Amino acid sequence: MEGTQAGARDKASPSGLHFRDSKRKVDYVLAYHYRRRVAQHVPGAASPEPRCGSASVTLVSNGGTGKGCTEPQQQDNGQHALQEWPGLPGLEVMELSPLDALEEERRLQREEYEHNLLEAGLEIEKDPENKSQGLSFVRIHAPWQVLSREAELLKIKMPTKKMYEITEEKGILKTLNEIWCKLTEPLQPQVPQQENTKMKTLSYPFSREKIYLYNIKDKDTFFDNATRSRIVREILKRTSTKARNSMGIGTLIANNVYDAAYPLHDGEYEGQNDDMNERKLLYQEWARYGVFYKFQPIDLIRKYFGEKIGLYFAWLGLYTEFLIPSSVVGIIVFLYGCITIESDIPSKEMCDQRNAFTMCPLCDKFCDYWNLSSACATARASHLFDNPATVFFSIFMALWATMFLEQWKRLQMRLSYFWDLTGLEEEEEHPRPEYETKLLQKKLKNKNITTESSNEKLTWSDRMPGYAVNFGLIIFMIMLAFSAVFGVIVYRITTAAALSFSTNETTRSNVRVTVTATAVIINLVVVLILDEIYGAVAKWLTEIEIPKTEKTFEERLILKAFLLKFVNSYASIFYVAFFKGRFVGRPGHYVYVFEGYRMEECAPGGCLMELCIQLSIIMLGKQLIQNNLFEIGIPKLKKLFRKLKDERTEVKEMDTKQSKDPQQWDLDYILEPFTGLTPEYMEMIIQFGFVTLFVASFPLAPVFALLNNIIEVRLDAKKFVTELRRPDTVREKDIGIWYNILSGIGKLSVIINAFVIAVTSDFIPRLMYQYAYSQNGTMHGFINHTLSYFNVSQLKAGTQPENSLFAQEVSFCRFKDYREPPWSPHQYEFSKQYWAVLSARLAFVILFQNLVMFLSVLVDWMIPDIPKDISEQIKKEKTVLVDFFLKEEHEKLKLIESFIAHDKQKRRSGTKGRRTRAASFSQCHRSPKGSFTSFSSQHTVV
Repeated sequence: MEGTQAGARDKASPSGLHFRDSKRKVDYVLAYHYRRRVAQHVPGAASPEPRCGSASVTLVSNGGTGKGCTEPQQQDNGQHALQEWPGLPGLEVMELSPLDALEEERRLQREEYEHNLLEAGLEIEKDPENKSQGLSFVRIHAPWQVLSREAELLKIKMPTKKMYEITEEKGILKTLNEIWCKLTEPLQPQVPQQENTKMKTLSYPFSREKIYLYNIKDKDTFFDNATRSRIVREILKRTSTKARNSMGIGTLIANNVYDAAYPLHDGEYEGQNDDMNERKLLYQEWARYGVFYKFQPIDLIRKYFGEKIGLYFAWLGLYTEFLIPSSVVGIIVFLYGCITIESDIPSKEMCDQRNAFTMCPLCDKFCDYWNLSSACATARASHLFDNPATVFFSIFMALWATMFLEQWKRLQMRLSYFWDLTGLEEEEEHPRPEYETKLLQKKLKNKNITTESSNEKLTWSDRMPGYAVNFGLIIFMIMLAFSAVFGVIVYRITTAAALSFSTNETTRSNVRVTVTATAVIINLVVVLILDEIYGAVAKWLTEIEIPKTEKTFEERLILKAFLLKFVNSYASIFYVAFFKGRFVGRPGHYVYVFEGYRMEECAPGGCLMELCIQLSIIMLGKQLIQNNLFEIGIPKLKKLFRKLKDERTEVKEMDTKQSKDPQQWDLDYILEPFTGLTPEYMEMIIQFGFVTLFVASFPLAPVFALLNNIIEVRLDAKKFVTELRRPDTVREKDIGIWYNILSGIGKLSVIINAFVIAVTSDFIPRLMYQYAYSQNGTMHGFINHTLSYFNVSQLKAGTQPENSLFAQEVSFCRFKDYREPPWSPHQYEFSKQYWAVLSARLAFVILFQNLVMFLSVLVDWMIPDIPKDISEQIKKEKTVLVDFFLKEEHEKLKLIESFIAHDKQKRRSGTKGRRTRAASFSQCHRSPKGSFTSFSSQHTVV
């Protein structure tokens, strides 16, 4: 601690990224709110001396404490602060209020924690607490000794002096690659590239004993900012305090001792100054909507945010690129439906008023008989999506999903090689604060503190209550989603019945459209609300399980959130695709939900059109409202709320000596804290499900996904660069459990699309009619073939239409099903055609599923997971590394031998005086000019 003058408080580093000496970098920042205690003395007692020091003391390093005391510090209420010094005359120990006692405890914890950080080798600088309450920052710097020690412990790969040539592809692949590079040159972001892309620097886990291997030009820049902050974060995690058994910075933040802990951004992302930093470069070339057409600077993203976030944006970029061919094919399939709509015989027959198919009433008593030709528009619209091309598109999309996953594995391997992630070992993770707290409670309960066992951990019995609550609540939440779907079904049935009573002819004629549109919108709102609830519930359920590490916590959270959100998003779509219209019954024997309310049935053109409407509105609604509006609006509202809260809680005090310009740590504190990539991945995984699972009913899904993702990439980029605090860098070599979820969705999509084509669409009935029942091998007569007869005299009493507008007397009405006619001995039973079509549908599901699975396995087998050139480079790198080690060790041995020979020669010549030789091969020395040079580059350090 070091005393400072009042004027020194104005002095801050020009960039806001260094200590006050403008030399030492700020590697990490701790923020906390303080409240200075105001104690009143007993009337009549001598006035206590003012408390000195805290307003003008700044902790900067492992130094001493200034003894000087500045002028008395006045409080807002006119009282002097009273410092408790037991035993001193004239001072009275005051009883602390609960709030003051808590604040005092937090202050002591901060002091102990910061003292322990100093003992760990870190250097810290604190803001003076010159207000009665306010926000203060602790800035942390890691010197070279700490960085090198921790880098060795964490086995961080650092570049050596050795570079080797990357073997290029030859032949036609090289030519194609060069042509592609030329064509895409305008799409490349303008970011600094490696000078020689044909050469790669050899990397090796940092070791202080082998420091001569590394290319250390300057110790201050050898470790980049991301690596420095990662090292400091590790120290913060494992540094503990005795007070309240704190297990690191996570526990301290959870106990409100500190408000936040974060690394700093590299300066401002926009402004008038000409200083270019990586954050500003990312903003200009990546995080603006104006550069939506450019490729992402993945290497710069990885350098600034770390490998984990770099892999997310690489995956999102590849997914978006893969949506381009699927969008093109989807548009072609849709256009095929538009072109062939005029030549579609079934829809022509349905629209032909001369056929005069008199259909049975859609509801009891109030609904009249109706002509099938009135559903002409629905039938024509259904053909846009229900045509032979959708079968081809379903097969294409199943193979597309396999190709995408295979290509991602290859890209992931390529990035692992260039980012030096090959051979990355699983780092030992620190236990979560909640786990440590629970374990401590268990030890206290067992009174086993004196004989602590390092192997003691939470067992199944400790977690059983959490697992029981998890199981029960997840089942309840799934049932809640199904209940919401059932509620919408009831709304559709009752609304349809109510509108049928209307005296307005227009209202009655548009009942189906009105009910479908309003029901889907209600369903969308319910899905959005339940999505937010399910996210919070999944997090709470994971917390009560008490996972040991952050990785385990994240994986369990992902599984729960995905399960709940999957059911929530797709429950209504599954209902329309596979259940709607299947349990209606038949005229004279309908199935009723409530008394007088019949189960809803599909439109005359089938349920596929309604499935398409349901899928498109939910997909587009989620993308537009949840993924974009919420993602833009909620962080801004949170930021505004935090700013208003800080302004409201902080006492307004005139402090003319306070620096006017906010420093970088002030600006970063206002930003939203980074909470993980789970929400980003989740929205894309749900979208991937919309694109693949029901694509047979909505070929334009990839198009809308592509348009959304073009915006999503820049939206996420802008959020990371401008609206979030800088995340801690995390080294990951893959996307983890998300790949397994993607693979599972891809396999599930094959089965679902097979059932959509076979059960929901009319593809199989049309195929069966054309090749088994048609007299001339055409589709003429298909509509008549699919409609059964019903004798209206057999309608139940009270269900006949009242005031029928049909001029002629109706004897028979038609309904869509394969049933025996009234004049058959087995009237209204399922006909032979029904069982033949059902058999064909099941056969198609089996054939389609096995064919597509076989093709997917074939594609998987044909495309190797590791690109050939990368596997060769990995082998080459190992060989180069061994050769480099042997060469350096050989040079080191020769140098030692030359020293020994030189020493012997001097002894023989009788040189007087002795020099102490310090031949340290594992450390660097500072040259007179301040640059750092490795031992092996000097070869003589005496």
